[in-house]
Amino acid sequence: MIDESGNLIEVTGNSPLGYAPLLLLAWRGEDPRAAELIEAGAREAASWGEGRATGLAHYLLAVLYNGLGRHDEALDSAERGARYEDLAVVGFSLMELVEAGALGGRPDAAATALHRLEEHAGAGGTEWALGILARSRALLSDGRIADLLYQEAIERLRHCRVTVHLARTHLVYGEWLRRANRRGEAREHLRLAFDMLHGFGASAFAERARRGLGALGEPVRQRETDAYEALTAQEAHIARLAAVGKTNVEIGAELFISPRTVEWHLRKVFTKLDVDSRTRLGAVLGRL
Repeated sequence: MIDESGNLIEVTGNSPLGYAPLLLLAWRGEDPRAAELIEAGAREAASWGEGRATGLAHYLLAVLYNGLGRHDEALDSAERGARYEDLAVVGFSLMELVEAGALGGRPDAAATALHRLEEHAGAGGTEWALGILARSRALLSDGRIADLLYQEAIERLRHCRVTVHLARTHLVYGEWLRRANRRGEAREHLRLAFDMLHGFGASAFAERARRGLGALGEPVRQRETDAYEALTAQEAHIARLAAVGKTNVEIGAELFISPRTVEWHLRKVFTKLDVDSRTRLGAVLGRL
């Protein structure tokens, strides 16, 4: 879609809109020149007076570095992004800042950002905003309180369409559970995070989940990575649930979709993985 948009802009002579390519670059986290390209894009936009580009660039760098696990650099970028009180960007920067500070050993900076995030999320009041707020609070909490906040975040984010942030919530929850030595639960959430993030193409965040699974003694082998290239995030998630014996009704209830939609996805999964039953599906997934 980005490529098609670029072609249309060139044909019509309209001004280029560079946000989407840079956003995709940051979330993928694969290109070694990503930081350089994002900074160059910001300078170009600023040259014609697009002031929002500066705050946006720092936010994108924070996404890039958090995905790569370089939390110190993510913190620096997010702090710079949060200085720009642009309603379209500052909340995103604050969200990245909390994660970077909490995971990078700067709880003071994370706590300051959380206070500002509470004001923005409280004003918005959507399931998306409140879900991100619960996740951010969980990152700065311990014990039972953190556990409940992570669960609240997952429940709220299930009700909105920003599933990449639902996936990231499973990721940080799984990482927290692993540190708490709750290995079975950690494996479940990290596996789900990997399935979703890999399916989205958010490669750096998926790699964080893969490393977490490896630390739990469940390495993700290349054959499995290849298999998931063929499945969308939704298909991979449904395949896992079906493989452990859940019915279409149960899967639909968990994912907030109809049983008929579940069946439609499963038919595509069967075709892509060359299986003809749930029994064989479980066997194939078990071998990957």
